Amino acid sequence: MSGPGNQALNVNSVVAQHANLEITNHGSDWYFAVCALMGACTLLFMGLSFRKPQEDRIFHYITAGITGVACIAYFAMGSNLGQTPIQAEFVRPGSRLVRSAGTREIFYARYIDWVITTPLLLLDLLLTAGVPTPTILITLLADEIMIGTGLIGALTQTRFKWGFWSFGTAALFFIAYELLFDARRHANTLGGDAKKTFMLCGILLIFIWFLYPIAWGLSEGGNVIHPDGEAVFYGVLDILAKPVFGLLLLWGHRKLSSSQLGLRIRNRSHTVSEKYNPGAAHGVHPEGPGANVGGTTTATDVGHPATTQPNV
Repeated sequence: MSGPGNQALNVNSVVAQHANLEITNHGSDWYFAVCALMGACTLLFMGLSFRKPQEDRIFHYITAGITGVACIAYFAMGSNLGQTPIQAEFVRPGSRLVRSAGTREIFYARYIDWVITTPLLLLDLLLTAGVPTPTILITLLADEIMIGTGLIGALTQTRFKWGFWSFGTAALFFIAYELLFDARRHANTLGGDAKKTFMLCGILLIFIWFLYPIAWGLSEGGNVIHPDGEAVFYGVLDILAKPVFGLLLLWGHRKLSSSQLGLRIRNRSHTVSEKYNPGAAHGVHPEGPGANVGGTTTATDVGHPATTQPNV
C-alpha cells in the first residue's frame, strides 16, 4: 500500500513478526519527530564543538554521540523495526487502552540505544565532577546492569520479569548514590562552573531516570498503557535526558577547559611541533623529561677545568 503521509507501518508490515498490540501511525509519527530532534541536536552539538580547541571538545563529542545514537534508534522505532512480540503477563480484557491483546510489541532497539547512551550520559557528569577512574568504571558497570536487566525483564513473559526490574532498580539506586554523594564531593572540591554544571545536570538526570522504572512498569512490565502512550512517555523522558541535558551541560562547559577538570588530553600535533622545534617548547616536554634529566651534565667556567654536576 502506498500513498501520502507516513507509510512506514504499511511498508514494514512484512518484516519479522508483529504483536497484537503495537504502535499506530500516531506513535510512528511521534518517533520520527523525536528522531528529527535528536538528529538536529547532534548537528548543533558538533557545530558548537568548533568553538573549542580540539583537546577541549570531549564533552561536545560525547553529547553529540548520545543524540546521534538516539536518532538512529528512534528512526528504527518509527519504522516499526527493532521490535519483537512478547506475550503480555497482564492481558487486561476490560482496558480500553490495551484491550485483550495477547502479545505486546517490545522495542529492543530502545535498549540498544540505552546501553550505549546512558553510560555516555554518566561519563559526561562524572568527568565534569573530576571523579577518579575506578569510581567511573564501577558506576558505568552498574548502569550496564540496569539496562541489561531491563531488557531481559521486558522479554520475559512471566512474573519473573519483576525480579529483573528489581535488579535494575537496585542498580539505579547505586548510581544515584554515586552521583549524590561521591561525585558531588569531588565537584565541591573543584568548585566554580564545574560544580554548578554538575549539580544542575546531575539533579536533572537523577530525577528523570527515576521516572523510567515507572514507564517500564506501565508499558513492558504491566501492559497498562498502549504502545503509542509508551512512545510518548519514553520519548519525553529521552528528550529531557539527552537534548535538554546536553544543552545545559555544554552551556556550563562554555568557559571550562579539560585541564581545569584534571583531564590530561594531549594534542599530538602540538607534541610533534615541539619535538622538531625545540626553541618553541617551554618547561618539560609533554612526552616526558629528556634523556639528560636526572643524569649528569658538563659545566665549565673560565679558567677552571670541566666538571660534572648532577641535574636537579
